[in-house]
Amino acid sequence: MTLTPEPRAAVLARPAAEGAVLDVVVPVYNEEVDLGPGVRRLHAYLSAQFPYPFRITVADNASADGTLAVAEALAAELPEVAVLHLAEKGRGRALHAAWSASPAPVLAYLDVDLSTDLAALPPLVAPLLSGHSDLAIGTRLARTSRVVRGAKREVISRGYNLLLRGTLAVRFSDAQCGFKAIRADVAAELLPLVRDTGWFFDTELLVLAQRAGLRIHEVPVDWVDDPDSRVDVVATALADLRGIGRLGRALVTGALPLARLRAQLGRGPLPVPPAQVPVGLPRQLVRFGAVGVASTLAYLLLFLAARGPLGAQPANLLALLLTAVANTAANRRLTFGVTGRRHAGRHHLQGLLAFALGLALTSGSLAVLHALTVPPRAVELTVLVAANLAATALRFLLLRLAMHHRP
Repeated sequence: MTLTPEPRAAVLARPAAEGAVLDVVVPVYNEEVDLGPGVRRLHAYLSAQFPYPFRITVADNASADGTLAVAEALAAELPEVAVLHLAEKGRGRALHAAWSASPAPVLAYLDVDLSTDLAALPPLVAPLLSGHSDLAIGTRLARTSRVVRGAKREVISRGYNLLLRGTLAVRFSDAQCGFKAIRADVAAELLPLVRDTGWFFDTELLVLAQRAGLRIHEVPVDWVDDPDSRVDVVATALADLRGIGRLGRALVTGALPLARLRAQLGRGPLPVPPAQVPVGLPRQLVRFGAVGVASTLAYLLLFLAARGPLGAQPANLLALLLTAVANTAANRRLTFGVTGRRHAGRHHLQGLLAFALGLALTSGSLAVLHALTVPPRAVELTVLVAANLAATALRFLLLRLAMHHRP
């Protein structure tokens, strides 16, 4: 699945900013009014705030007005500005061509209207320059982001990102914010696999990066909607839905070389801490207690829901089994800091052993109680809570022993 080279793509202005560390691409289509002020403002900001050589590439994709002439004038005026002209429309097409042709090690793009506050640009590219991250995106959906836009666009944006979470299992928060950066070596591997040439380009690139095991850094941004935006919302939404379907099929059928990408670009597993390094018992107890409270509440709710149709003992068995599995998984990750699949099966088997002991305690308590009397529901629950507390203490000891055992 490769994207063929674009015809008649040529840098019209002289090569800009020899040895540029960052190349900021500004894709434009019929933007003769906003292009000059936007590029001058971006150039002034980078000149004052960015400590390394930079380049600004104006990627004009088939503008029908005076955009190209304005871009050429900017390139003649500002030595750090270059112009790339394409004969066909498409933001994705423009980014693909500009990023593929750039010699800079870090590539970025932003919208010509500069809706995103430029103060977010250094935090966007810094993790890529340091090697900490592979891609970086601005997000308008973080709690600390500040966004000014109409209700319609807000609903569409949040709905689209929820759709991506449900269909493609994405973990990044804002696919379509026009403020992104990528390391050039990563772009060289991913761009040939990105088929979309329009607005879905961003989403496709990010999904491929996530599935390849790359680190995506997110920067909360201040963002003000451009009331003069020329984006056709309906056409873009339909194209995005088609892109989701196409990319979903490619992921399901294995048409994408994800294994190769993970092996080539993905980050390796974290080293296992040495066995002699102690893990703080007080913190473990607090976290185990929090997980235990949540598990106990879930257990009681499940028991009460199943008590009527099943009876006390079957309801206890069902509620305890379901919460035991969830409890082991939660404690494995949150209490003991164990991630990945290594020894997961063994841990769950030991969790089930703790479950069996807990079942013996609670079932035995119920059996003794019912042998002595016909208890009211409140007494029954009190006995079960006490038995569960004893089972919880036993579970902590067994799980701690299991999680700290490193053969």
